[in-house]
Amino acid sequence: MEHIITKIHNLIKDTKDLISFEEQVKVLMYETFADLVSETFTHLNKVMKEKAREKKYLVERNDSRTIQFSFGAVTYQRTLFKDVHDNKSIYLLDKWLGFRKYQRYSPLVEVRVAELASESNYRESARILSEWTPVSMSHTTVGKIIERVGEAQSNADKISVDELDIAATLPEGKKVDFLYAEADGVFVRGTKKRKHHEVYHGITYEGWSKNGKRVSLINPQVMLTTQGVNEFWKEVQASSTSKYSLEGTQVVTNSDGGSGYAAERFQEAFSQSKYPVLNQLDDYHIKQSINRAFGWKMNEFKGNIQCAITEGDKDKFHLWVDTFESTLEDEKEIKRVSDFRTYIVNHWERIFDWRNIVEDVPKDARSLGCIESRQRHISFRMKRRGMHWSAKGAESMVKVKQGILNGTLREVYLMSQKRSKRKQREIKQTVHMSQYFRKTKHANNSRQGSISLYAAHSSAVGRLLKSIT
Repeated sequence: MEHIITKIHNLIKDTKDLISFEEQVKVLMYETFADLVSETFTHLNKVMKEKAREKKYLVERNDSRTIQFSFGAVTYQRTLFKDVHDNKSIYLLDKWLGFRKYQRYSPLVEVRVAELASESNYRESARILSEWTPVSMSHTTVGKIIERVGEAQSNADKISVDELDIAATLPEGKKVDFLYAEADGVFVRGTKKRKHHEVYHGITYEGWSKNGKRVSLINPQVMLTTQGVNEFWKEVQASSTSKYSLEGTQVVTNSDGGSGYAAERFQEAFSQSKYPVLNQLDDYHIKQSINRAFGWKMNEFKGNIQCAITEGDKDKFHLWVDTFESTLEDEKEIKRVSDFRTYIVNHWERIFDWRNIVEDVPKDARSLGCIESRQRHISFRMKRRGMHWSAKGAESMVKVKQGILNGTLREVYLMSQKRSKRKQREIKQTVHMSQYFRKTKHANNSRQGSISLYAAHSSAVGRLLKSIT
């Protein structure tokens, strides 16, 4: 500690202003902690080396490895062992710590890079990272980390789907009176000309909470993928089934009725419920189709057609559409009106407000339609500045976004590197042994030794050993 204080005193003398002083102190802090962790890892390797000989591991060589942590680059010594039983080589320290082969960055650095790149482009993420931490990497490395972290979230979703397929019974989940679900898609550009990827986007939630004028969703759960509509609905079903017991739940859904988002898809995904799944046509798309057919400015035809749709008066609707169509001469305008009529008539039974159908409507119930505003999570990141995405890159990015929105990204990413309980116990024993070895070091040349205990510490021999050590 005195050595560090001396260095800080020297920095105060050698720097011209507080900005330079703070920057130099930050560098000192990074270097100090990196050196301490390097020393700790190297010492752990020595202890493991002694233990490995007892388990008939042969030492092949010693070399060094560098892992970039958020506080700096940690370089430590490690030993390559060969198992005499299966003749395989292994770095025991790397295995016990949970480092992958060829891994250069710590798990925290990788997951933070993915979180940062989910809001900024790869070059900007690399620049921000290098300015605020001692970590530096290229924009291509940022892209590879996004793929790795996104793949972890994707694999976790696939596991949930597979578990549901093979499960003999449904898991016991949370019981709710109402569950709301919405789904829609958004296209992002592919790397090939005129090639696009559709991002399938779904969300479930339990209701709304109000804080002043601000309204937020209760327990929203997001599903995002580019792997196809069938895979999307499997993930929706697996997500809702693993979290809820829907037998007595009234499910209310909302979509634009497009390909892949029909009422039958919702009914299948939430078939666990004993009630018919209500599916209404999204109000935003109704208004959008009216504006496309009759213009953005309000007029007599537009107002009366909106009124007829709201009242559910189909005869009045056809009357006003026919009247407006008779005033047109341009073939393109006539086609737009005809397409509008077909769209509304085909979904006429789905044009309703669910609050007028359901009994015992929850307090502060609102109309559905949040999916459109939440599409900005995708469009703001993946559609701006002429961005183009490969199939793998697009899937990785939307999975990272999904993990962040659901709060599962770090959990599922670390799951692949998490130590088992057995490994965790071995680590604790090794660290304990390492601390013991450090305490028994002396400056003199006297020989050191220890008494081996081949019995429980609670036994008579164990208590005797405690009394003399």
